[in-house]
Amino acid sequence: MKSPRPQSVTRFALALCLVPGLSVAFAATALAAQTTRYLALVDGGKQAGQQVVTRADDGTTTVEFVFKDNGRGPELKESYTLADDGTYRTYAVQGTSTFGAKVDESFQRNGDQVSWKSKSDAGQETVPGVGLYAPLGGTPAGISVALGALAKHNGKLPLLPNGTLSSSKLGQAQVQRDGKTQTVQLLALTGQGFTPNFVWATNDAQPRLFALIYPGYLQLIEEGWQANAAALETQQKAAEGKLLVDLRKKLGHRFAGTTVLRDVRVFDSEHATLGAATDVVIADGKIVSVGKADPKLKADRVVDGGGKVLMPGLFDMHGHVSRWDGGLNIAAGVTTVRDMGNDNATLQQMIGEIEDGTLMSPGVVPAGFIEGESQYSARNGFVIKNLDEAKKAVDWYSEHGYPQIKIYNSFPKAVLGDTVAYAHSKGMRVSGHVPAFLRAQDVVDQGFDEIQHINQLMLNFFVDDKTDTRTLQRFYLVADKTADLDFDSKPVQDFIATLAKKQIAIDPTLATFEFLHQRDGELSPIVAGIEDHLPPDVQRGRRSAEMNIPDDATAARYTKSYDKLVEFVGRAYKAGVPLLAGTDEVPGFTLQHELALYVRAGLTPAQALQVATWNAAKVARVLDNRGSVTVGKRSDLILIDGDPTKDIGDIRKVSLVLRGDTAYYPSEVHEALGVKPFAAAAKVTVAK
Repeated sequence: MKSPRPQSVTRFALALCLVPGLSVAFAATALAAQTTRYLALVDGGKQAGQQVVTRADDGTTTVEFVFKDNGRGPELKESYTLADDGTYRTYAVQGTSTFGAKVDESFQRNGDQVSWKSKSDAGQETVPGVGLYAPLGGTPAGISVALGALAKHNGKLPLLPNGTLSSSKLGQAQVQRDGKTQTVQLLALTGQGFTPNFVWATNDAQPRLFALIYPGYLQLIEEGWQANAAALETQQKAAEGKLLVDLRKKLGHRFAGTTVLRDVRVFDSEHATLGAATDVVIADGKIVSVGKADPKLKADRVVDGGGKVLMPGLFDMHGHVSRWDGGLNIAAGVTTVRDMGNDNATLQQMIGEIEDGTLMSPGVVPAGFIEGESQYSARNGFVIKNLDEAKKAVDWYSEHGYPQIKIYNSFPKAVLGDTVAYAHSKGMRVSGHVPAFLRAQDVVDQGFDEIQHINQLMLNFFVDDKTDTRTLQRFYLVADKTADLDFDSKPVQDFIATLAKKQIAIDPTLATFEFLHQRDGELSPIVAGIEDHLPPDVQRGRRSAEMNIPDDATAARYTKSYDKLVEFVGRAYKAGVPLLAGTDEVPGFTLQHELALYVRAGLTPAQALQVATWNAAKVARVLDNRGSVTVGKRSDLILIDGDPTKDIGDIRKVSLVLRGDTAYYPSEVHEALGVKPFAAAAKVTVAK
């Protein structure tokens, strides 16, 4: 859909959304008037953006920021002045967001009176003490402002309009340039979003940002010092790893020996039916029996099911996993994620950590990402120019046990058919976006087994061989034209029939595409109705529009188009097209909303659950060891305090998650992430 990167567009853009004004930043000097330049590097050194920060003699800082990756990105101009305590006195930013939405935001402080206005919210308050405004749509310069203010306030700082920001030092490093050496420190910033944000800062009394690194993807670093980025990334990954190991130890509970889950109603994922109350026995990470347990059985522990629903763990069939995604996934009952594109080395490291039991995470089924070389390339996995390079990429993925490959937007159409055939000869599935200047029907004809994203399917009816769908057109065409598309017309009916006849799976990520019609100030439908469970800053960030929707008429049209996208998925499912539940957005919450959208599309709740369990395991080629509550399979199980076969909303009420021989209580996990729990922890009695 939006990117081969996690959740929204890129890890970069997601952070801007989830951690407004703080997660991603470049530095502005706090000293004499000067200009500072920073580079945004992807794919191990390719420049994808820059920021120029200029501080004038009068103390006004101006920022020009551009970041372009995979055919889109923000363009912003910002200016601000600071008060004596290091926080904003005045602030303004204008420009466009990643998907073209207008950005226009301002803040000012006059004594104890503060006021702000953005495209999403506005307010005014009396603030007698210190408070740092957190911009919703700002440039990355916010981290340097935050670092300077934190230094003046002992590492803890109230935020406006809500929250508290804290920093802690994880380590330091020596960096060199042209014979010069300086010390930089690695800091963890907490208090916004669900997880810490990591920054490299200068080590002086008034620190500023030196580098910001998203391992495996993005390196933001002061120009001239970029040769140090790889070493800083390695050190940061090690430091993050220690925190993640501690988190896994804190929240993961070993269920060694024998466990009886008593009085549970088992969801039969193969037949999409719910059984009567019974018992399930597991031992050392495997399902031993399904049926009334022997009363004389000496178990190490007993889980009091109390008539709750026991299901196989959910699958998210479209993730771009990071090491910090595990908490939100596990708490939502997601025990397996199919990764649909990542930095290969980073993903291999994650899989190793999961297998070693040091990382709290669902299991990962990888899809090998292959992109073509162009100015629009998404630069991860393998970026190829010809058939020989494509075959070498397929070989690498095959040798590393990947069950499928994923083709991306700039893949050269001249070698597409031969690449698909070569992957099939290796026993691998092939899925992906529809490469530019082709239609979905073309990739079906050339052997795709699956197509990602509802927009890639609908563009089949709106493009020709001259339409470059690597641009934002791949979103705006769908938002504008689907409203008038006749689903009963022969072209649409023939296309659905072809998908069904050839059993071409679709991975529509409908929940993610809610952004097509969301307006500024409206809460994202992904979290609408559960916003009170979320941290206040996340709620605020989720009220930002991503599309340019200038008037009510456009909004109505885009909403009608989105409603028809949901309808299309329902029609395809009823026609026999295999449906897969994936997200490509914030973990956990998005999958839950995706299933609700399938019910809206006409599936029963039980059918939606089947899509996210049995069907997913079959396509991911792991049905032999997960995807159903069956003797001999892994005990990847979730206990629901409700009945999601009747009310799909109950899928949020997870009271226990088992992943093999490790148990997690979502209430504990959510509390650690700043989320109000949805269900109490299951009652577990340990034998004495």
